Amino acid sequence: MTYGDRNGLDLPTRMGLDCEPYERVAGQAAAKLWVHIPGIIQSFDPIFQTVTVLPAIMEIVTSKGAESNVQLPLLVDVPIALPRAGGYCLTLPVTKGDECLVMLADHCIDSWWQSGGAGNIQMDRRRHDLSDGFALLGIWSQPHIIPGYKTDRAQLRNDAGTAVVEIVGTTINITAPTVNVGNSTVVIGDNTTIDGRVFLQHKHSGVTSGTGQTLGVV
Repeated sequence: MTYGDRNGLDLPTRMGLDCEPYERVAGQAAAKLWVHIPGIIQSFDPIFQTVTVLPAIMEIVTSKGAESNVQLPLLVDVPIALPRAGGYCLTLPVTKGDECLVMLADHCIDSWWQSGGAGNIQMDRRRHDLSDGFALLGIWSQPHIIPGYKTDRAQLRNDAGTAVVEIVGTTINITAPTVNVGNSTVVIGDNTTIDGRVFLQHKHSGVTSGTGQTLGVV
C-alpha cells in the first residue's frame, strides 16, 4: 500500500527513509509470482480440451545491470475455461491465433486435473507457477474488437454479425442467411423454404370439409 499526499509524495519519501532495498526485494519476489497473463493460442486438443499458449507479453530480465526483454516459453496442456454448469455447456471452435487470458492457480493443479473431485494432494509445492494455468477464452485486444456491439440486447453471434441470435426484452430475433432445424434447412427471406418447400407457395393435398384433416405438405 502506498501512502501519499496531495503533492504526490509517499510517506517514506516525506520521512526521508531509504526504501530502495525493500523495494528491490519486493520486486524480486513479485517477479516469481504469476497471476494472469494474456496469450495467443497456438494449438487446441479437442480430446483433452487443452491448449498450447504463447504468452503475449515478454518478461524483463536484468543481467549484470542491463535489462532485456525475453519471450516466455510456450505454456502446454493448459485446460480451457468455458461457460458450463448444471449439465449444460457452451462450446466454441478454439482456433490457432485466438487470444486468451491465462490464469495461474495458487497450487499445483496436476492431481486435480487428472482425477477431479476433492481431497487432491499437491504433487509439487509450487505457487502461481506457469505450469498451473487455465486459459480463459473471450478476451481480446483492440485490433480484434467486436464490430457493431449492441448495448440494448444479448446476442450469440459470429464476429462479422452476419449470423445472430439475440434476445431483446421478451423478443427473440434470428438473423442468418441459412438456419438448419433438425434435418431440414430454413432459408430466411422472401422465399422462406422449409425442407426444400417454399413456405408461402405450398399446397395441401387431400383437402376435406367439416372436421376432417388434410394430409402433409406437398
